Amino acid sequence: MPKILEKHITTGLLLAVFLPVMVPGFLVAAENAPPQRADGLHIDPVGQGPFYYDTAEGMDIRVRVVARGLNHPWSMTWLPDGSALVTEKNSGTIRRIVNDNLLEEQVRGAPQGAVVSTYKGLLDITTHPDFANQPYVYMSYNKDLGGGKEAIAVARGRWDGSNIQGTQDIFVGTEGTTNGVRLLFGADDMLYVGVYVTTDAPEPNFHTDIQKGKILRLTPEGDIPADNPFVGRDGYLPEIYSYGHRTPTGITLNRQTGEIWMTEMGPNGGDEVNRIQRGGNYGWPLVSLGRSYSGAWQSERYQMEGTINPVAFWMPGISPASLVFYDGDEFPQWQGDLFVAGMQVGQIPGTGHVQRIKFNENGDEIRRESLITDLRQRVRDVKMGPDGRLYLLTDENDGLVLRIEAAGN
Repeated sequence: MPKILEKHITTGLLLAVFLPVMVPGFLVAAENAPPQRADGLHIDPVGQGPFYYDTAEGMDIRVRVVARGLNHPWSMTWLPDGSALVTEKNSGTIRRIVNDNLLEEQVRGAPQGAVVSTYKGLLDITTHPDFANQPYVYMSYNKDLGGGKEAIAVARGRWDGSNIQGTQDIFVGTEGTTNGVRLLFGADDMLYVGVYVTTDAPEPNFHTDIQKGKILRLTPEGDIPADNPFVGRDGYLPEIYSYGHRTPTGITLNRQTGEIWMTEMGPNGGDEVNRIQRGGNYGWPLVSLGRSYSGAWQSERYQMEGTINPVAFWMPGISPASLVFYDGDEFPQWQGDLFVAGMQVGQIPGTGHVQRIKFNENGDEIRRESLITDLRQRVRDVKMGPDGRLYLLTDENDGLVLRIEAAGN
C-alpha cells in the first residue's frame, strides 16, 4: 500500500477512536455529497491579441486568435486544401475555417439526432487516412436512441468540396455508452475509438464484456478487424483493443514510433498519459492515483500486477482533454515534445491551459511547462496544423480557435 495512503488510513483510524459515533455518518455524507463548484474567480474575456510569451526552451511564441464566437468547439481537423473543420458540441454543427476566416455558413452533413448537454453532443472529427481516394469525414456523437435511451456513435460521409454528403452511422455503441468519444486512425489505418466511463464503481468499466472504459479498434467501415487482440476469446468483446480506462479524453499517434498515446481523466486528480499496448489492461478503477470527488482516495493502490503504469500523471488533476506530439518545423526546440490540453487545475474554473512535456531518449519525462495560463480558458483540443503550428480550441460559450506560432515569423 502506498505510504501516503497508509498515512491517510492511519489518520482515519485515530479519528475513529475519538469519534466512534460521528465519523461513520460523516464519511457517508461526505462521500455522497456532490462537489461544490469554486466560483470565486473573475474571468475576463480573451482580448484581441496577439499575446506574446517567453518559454522554457527558449522559444518566444505569439498566440493569435484565429476565430471566436464558436459554441463550445470540441475538435478540429484539416482538409487537403488547408481549410479546417471544427465541431460545435452544443449546437451539433460543423464550421469551416478558410484562410483564417470562420465562414458564416455551416457545413452540411453533420449527424442528426444528437443528445446535447454539458458533456454530450457532436464531438470528435477526423478524416480517412487515404483522403485523396476515399474522401470520408468521420464524426463521433451521442446518439438519441429514443425512449430516453442513448449510445455513442460514429458516422461518416463523403466530402464534396463544400459539404459532407451521405452521412450515416458506421458504428453505434451499446445502450448506455455516453459522454465523450475520441477518434484516431492509427499507423495501421484502423479506426481507434475511445469510450468514456460514467461511473466510478469498481465493477462495470473493468469488465471486458462491455464497451465502457475501453479503446475499441474498428475498420474504416466500422467493422471488427479479424486480428483484434480478443477476437474469439470468451468474456471479451471482439472490438476491444485495450481496457481498464476511465475516460479516454484524448488519443494521438506518435508518428516517430507508430505508438498510440492517450490522455485519461481521473475523477479528482490521477489524470494520466498512457502508451496504448495491444490487449493492455490499464487498471481503472482498481488502480488510481486520484481521489473521488468527495476527497477520499479512489483506490488503495496505484500499481497492480498485470496492469500498465501511466507515462505521466497529475495530482491535482488538470482535466486533460487531448494531446499531440510536435514534429513540425516551426519550433525546433519542441521537437518530440508532447502537448496536453487542460481544462482546469485542481477543480478550479478559469485555470485551463496547455502543458508541454519533454521526454528523454528512453521515453522518460524530464520536465514539463504550462503555457497560456493567463488566458484562463478551458482548452478542449490541441492539434498540430499542416503549417507546423499548434492550434487550440477553447470549450467556452464564446469558443476560440487559437494559434501558437514562433514570435519571430
